[in-house]
Amino acid sequence: MSQTGRDDPQLLDNQLCFAVYAAAHAFGRAYRGLLAHHELTYPQYLVLLVLWEEEGLSVKEIGSRLFLDSGTLTPLLKRLEASGHVRRARDRPDERQVSIFLTEKGRGLKGKMDCLPHTVGGMTGMSLDQRRTLLDHLALMRDELHSRAGSGEAPVTEAASG
Repeated sequence: MSQTGRDDPQLLDNQLCFAVYAAAHAFGRAYRGLLAHHELTYPQYLVLLVLWEEEGLSVKEIGSRLFLDSGTLTPLLKRLEASGHVRRARDRPDERQVSIFLTEKGRGLKGKMDCLPHTVGGMTGMSLDQRRTLLDHLALMRDELHSRAGSGEAPVTEAASG
């Protein structure tokens, strides 16, 4: 007997992972249009968000915040440096470490872009409270997935698909 509709764990539309993946792509498209004016990509914008919170972070620290490895992050940082948004500096105590700092141009973008989260948030069709609740759920889900995937812990099975 075959399952149909929302009970079938093999239907694409029942995959939570696909819904999150497709939503991430939709966010990327939404931001692409808004960031094009500043000649930034979405991943570059994420790096700037991290640096607007705290400058002087190492490449490793930025990668940890963004869940990116240095092989992915280094080219992003080089492009941000070439465009004049950031500067890279070797750490004096440990020359192997590179710290990332905003330039005046990079700092100046913060005020120009402070409306982006509200603009894109409004494009979701969700209220601010709904978006905050969803953000909390997604952060919890992300943390649990990172924890369980790293520990080798057996998954808890339920009817809902992943």
